Amino acid sequence: MPSTLRFVLCGSVDDGKSTVIGRILCDCHQVPTDQMRRVEADSRRYGTQGDAADLALLVDGLQDEREQGITIDVAYRTFETPRRRFIVADAPGHEQYTRNMATGASTADLAVVLVDARKGILPQTGRYTRIARMFGVRHVVLLVNKMDLVGWDGDAFGEIASAYRTVAGEIGVDEVTAIPASALTGDNLTRPSEKMPWYTGPTLLSHLETVEVATPESDQGFRMPVQYVNRPNPDFRGYCGRVAAGTVAPGERVRIMPSGVETRVESIVVWQGTRESATQGDSVALTLEPEVDVSRGDVVVHADDPVEVADQFQARILWMGDAPLLVGRPYLFKLHATEIGATVTRIRHKVDVSDGGVLAAEKLELNDLGVVNLATNRAVPFAPFEECRELGAFVFLDRVTNATVGAGTITFPLMRAANLKWQDFDVTGEVRAELKQQRARCLWLTGLSASGKSTVANLLERRLVGEGRHTYLLDGDNVRHGLNRDLGFTDADRVENIRRIAEVARLMVDAGLIVIVSFISPFQSERDFARSLFKPGEFMEIFVDASLEACARRDPKGLYAKAMGGEIRNFTGVDSLYERPERPDLRLDTEKLSPEGCVELVMRSLTG
Repeated sequence: MPSTLRFVLCGSVDDGKSTVIGRILCDCHQVPTDQMRRVEADSRRYGTQGDAADLALLVDGLQDEREQGITIDVAYRTFETPRRRFIVADAPGHEQYTRNMATGASTADLAVVLVDARKGILPQTGRYTRIARMFGVRHVVLLVNKMDLVGWDGDAFGEIASAYRTVAGEIGVDEVTAIPASALTGDNLTRPSEKMPWYTGPTLLSHLETVEVATPESDQGFRMPVQYVNRPNPDFRGYCGRVAAGTVAPGERVRIMPSGVETRVESIVVWQGTRESATQGDSVALTLEPEVDVSRGDVVVHADDPVEVADQFQARILWMGDAPLLVGRPYLFKLHATEIGATVTRIRHKVDVSDGGVLAAEKLELNDLGVVNLATNRAVPFAPFEECRELGAFVFLDRVTNATVGAGTITFPLMRAANLKWQDFDVTGEVRAELKQQRARCLWLTGLSASGKSTVANLLERRLVGEGRHTYLLDGDNVRHGLNRDLGFTDADRVENIRRIAEVARLMVDAGLIVIVSFISPFQSERDFARSLFKPGEFMEIFVDASLEACARRDPKGLYAKAMGGEIRNFTGVDSLYERPERPDLRLDTEKLSPEGCVELVMRSLTG
């Protein structure tokens, strides 16, 4: 069976990406007759080539793409020659679809970067190359298209190729093959061009058929993330996964990471039976002797060549979310088969993806590329991305919607984190709460300014203290006079504000106290993060609910009037978002209930 090459085709709008693929598919006889007839019919309606077939329509499948003549989504196509099988991703050229281009590059072995011979190297050219390199692409073909429109000029091609090699070298791409071509006429795509006798190199197809794309994983020891523990009956337990690097055979000693427990491979099982070895890219199930504790997300490695384990990293990340990446905001972090919580602790800088310049940044917006420090909520086995793609590439997921909002690569661990361990003490939070003869809790009151949070919190604490409970009240305004006095009211500052308070509240609950937190806390993700710090049953989210109109009427501090008059910026409910709790543990309607009635409801919930 021929080997498979995955490549991404990227370039600016109208550089001819879809035409290149369409021409190759047509010349390689990969287009069924009925599909070609449809393309010919569509060409008369949507095409740009007059009466001739517009081969780009073989790829531009979306209606918007056909009407506008551009590629919006990533279009994947498979084709085959006697020498090789190909999977090509046609990536969109518009800057706003950078995340789609990154999707195409994330699994590619090679990138074909198109340049219009009339325009030369553009800022977008550097952007595509930089993102492709970030996601592990080391082999690049510079395809200088539309040579027919510059009179097949060899000097023009040479200048473009030289300029691109300079750009690529600065990015870290060492292997560049430059090919002059015309997708419209087919010159130098699948057949050598008679119109460019000065070029003696390969055609695009012949290069793709013969290029060797060695990966760093080829030189690594055995690594296999465990995706699934297969237990069909009491007599079989297999650890299933796809080999990320190296090879393994029955009888070899292996180590389970992160635990470090050592065992041996008993057998390698596939659906056809057993095998004598498994190598990079194989999907197998391993049985072990003796059996040890292995879970999804663990990594099986050669015993003498373990991978690292860490919980803090420096990484490069491409942000794909419509909402910005904010320091301190909790996200889900998916690395190989592991999915855990993570936060960005520092944005070191933003990278200008066109020229590589370094820019200061407090947040990353859609399509921004940045270098960040991030922390996970437990240590995970990994490898730097440059050593192993599968163990070093990750995605960020939104904790509420589960949508992918970022994709990144681990550069190196922050080793100081490896020295931080939880210290166990004999006196626990349960012991401290028992001494106070109470159950320690965090009562988290959220709502708009003037919804009644502070009034209810104050009466609630008085009621609890009157019953002999040990409490502490954390109020938003009071904390900003001290612990959080350095924070403003931007989204990033609000996220950090809540992160600090959530950590303080956790420590107070560990001290055995009933902690009342009265903060606007506008974002659901931060409230979910606060909940995640506590044990089940320790955290109660209480929504102090009043409409914006009711809060503005009350307006005891005169803040709404100032915000609506433009004197105050980033005021929650006016020009800054408040996300109503989706499933609060308790809702207090302060437009219908008195403060005393609200307290009574809370007390019933605590004792119910």
